Formats: sequence, structure tokens, C-alpha cells
Amino acid sequence: MDVHHFFAVGVSYKTANIDFRGRFSLNDSQLHALFLEAKSLDIKDLLVINTCNRTELYAWVKDAEQLVNLLCNHSDGDTAFFNQVGYTLQNEVGFNHLFRVGTGLESQILGDFEIIGQIKKGFYRSKKMGLAGGSMERLTNAVIQASKRIKTETEISSGATSVAFASVQYILQNVEAISQKNILLFGLGKIGRNTCENLVKHTQNDHIVLINRTQERAEKIAGKFPVHVKPYGALTSAIHESDVLIVATGAQNPTITSDLIHTTKPLLILDLSIPRNVSSEVHGLDHVQVVHLDELSQITDATFEKRKKFIPKAEVILEEIKSEFIVWLKHRKYIPALNAFKEKIVLSKKEKQEIENYVNHCFGFQRKQQIAQKITGQIAAYLRENPHQAEETVELITEIFQLESEKLPQK
Repeated sequence: MDVHHFFAVGVSYKTANIDFRGRFSLNDSQLHALFLEAKSLDIKDLLVINTCNRTELYAWVKDAEQLVNLLCNHSDGDTAFFNQVGYTLQNEVGFNHLFRVGTGLESQILGDFEIIGQIKKGFYRSKKMGLAGGSMERLTNAVIQASKRIKTETEISSGATSVAFASVQYILQNVEAISQKNILLFGLGKIGRNTCENLVKHTQNDHIVLINRTQERAEKIAGKFPVHVKPYGALTSAIHESDVLIVATGAQNPTITSDLIHTTKPLLILDLSIPRNVSSEVHGLDHVQVVHLDELSQITDATFEKRKKFIPKAEVILEEIKSEFIVWLKHRKYIPALNAFKEKIVLSKKEKQEIENYVNHCFGFQRKQQIAQKITGQIAAYLRENPHQAEETVELITEIFQLESEKLPQK
């Protein structure tokens, strides 16, 4: 792995609206199929970030087209449409983008601290599928480290830094006497669970109802918070009783349609799903207001300007950790040559038999290994301190010691 064959491709809220992003969103079965094809293409490292704001693929591959085809083959998008709304990034630009995404600097809500959890989830998924080698693990850990430091050393993540929190803030600002209203939360994925926690914390409302296709999950969450659970079959009647409906399902098609809504009082619907889970005809119903994810993300809370001031400091931290990773990556490709050199010193036979016998007699084989380690360490230090001469130095060592070609790094 090196700097020059790293690519990132994807779509995000910056390049595509909610409907267009939905076409490139991946469900679990699509993700699994994508990973299987990646393995068949002999891709060794692949990270997929799949959230409500973006779908992105990161990998060391021969060209960006491989990743674009992977994404389009397993989503509802195609290459022609991707060329209109997608983007491809290469080398250090790709690394920089991943660091900015992971630290919340590229989020719709500045400082979003939930994105790093999505990156961790993506890495563990890749590792389970055998698509996360040493380079991807080191890269992911570096992004996590940057996220932790920025959150600890700046205040960029204070205030409304998640979709769940922003949705509850919107409700508080737009619904009077919210503590007396009936709130229905439909869908309990990560965003749904976080929204539930924020509702309980900030609304002082004891009329919150949870409905999930899997009732067991709803009951598990209800065990932690003072909320009520209703079965999926009661969805229509629960909507009829509600003043606020929050939709956070992971379905690929709309789950809230006009035939489910029969109300004569104001109903606020917040759709936090990708793709949209509230059908378009619902927008035209009397007494109903629908607010979608992208609209919520544009809401700036009172601390936004304060948080924005910490961007320069966050970028300094990001650059420091990113630079350390790139230095590590650049030197990693010399490891095979150094190991071959060390092995040559330790295992040389005929041409240096007399010297070897003498060294073994005087110092023993263990001492000889120590000498080889010291020499190799000095060469590695030289390469780190003189990166502009690294290629030439490794080639010289290879030629002088006639190192085996199969142990040398691929250019």
C-alpha cells in the first residue's frame, strides 16, 4: 500500500439532495454483495461509510473506476448518474477527506460526533469480511485518534452536533407545550435510539410512544427510558393520536403513506430516514407538516458561531495526525527491502563463510542477529530522516546485496 493508489469515491449532502443520495444508499444485503465482489477483484483494503449524509468507499485500488463500479453495481445508482452527483478523490486528498469526515468537519451539522461511530462500524464490517489489512487499520485508528483529540481539545462538538439532537431542538422551537403533546417515534435504529434519548432528556414528556417492526427492540429501549411501546400493527391508530411523528426507519421504500394518516389536528412529521420514508403525497395533506433531514441539518443552534471558531484549531490537530500516518505509510513500503537486507546479513553462507564462522565463534548467532538488527535500524532511521533519498538508497542496497526480487515492495 502506498500514497499514490488510494482512492475515495462517493456522494454526500454537498453534491446530492436527499432523493439522489438515496439512490446510492446501501442496505445490509447490498453491502454484503459489494464486499464479495471487492474480494473477487482482489481488493485487500476497503472501507465503506454509509450514513444519512453520505455513501463513500475508500480503498487502495488501481483506479477510481473500480470503486465507482462497485458502488453502482450494488446500489440503485448508475455510473452516468454518479458522474453528475458523485466525486472521486485520490492520494493525500482522499486521506484528508476521510480525516475531515471522521472529525465532523464535513458533516451537515458541524462537529457531528456520531460519524466516528459509523466509521468504526464500517471498519469492523470490513474486518469481518477480510477487507481490512494493516494499512486500513492504521488509517482508521489515526482518524479515531484525531476525532478524540479534537473533541477533547476543542469545543467544536458542543451544542447541536447530531441529527437526533437537532430534531428535538426543532420540535422544542416549533411545538408549543411539547410536554403535553403525544409523540410517536417510529423506527429504532441508531438515529431512532439517540432521538428517543434526547426526547426524554429535553421534553419532559411522558406521552412518548415507540413502534418498531421488531417489537423486542422497542421493549428493550423502553426498559431504559420512561416511554410506552405499541405493536407495529397499531401504527395507524398511533399516528391518529399523535401530535408529532418522528420517522427513523431504515426501509428502502416509504413506510408512511397517505392511507395511514387520518387526522383533523396539526401533525408535525420529521423524516430522519435515507432514503425518504415519508411518501411524497403526505406533504399535501391537510393539517400535516413534513420536515426532512436536510432541512433539520440547516438549523443552527445558539452555539454554532462559537463552534465554528474552533475549526482552525481542529484542522491543525487533523493535519498533525494525518501527516504522521502518511509518513508511516511512505516508509512502510521499504519494510520488505529492509527485512530482505537483514535476512541477507543473518543468512549469507558460502561467500562469507569464514567471516560468519568467526562471528559465530566470537559472538554466537544471537549476537549476530543483534548486529543485523542494529544495522537495519540505522538504515531505517536514515530513510525516515532523508525521505527524498529513500528510493535511491533502497535500490542501491538491493543491487549491492542482490536481494531477492519477490521480497521487494511493489512500485
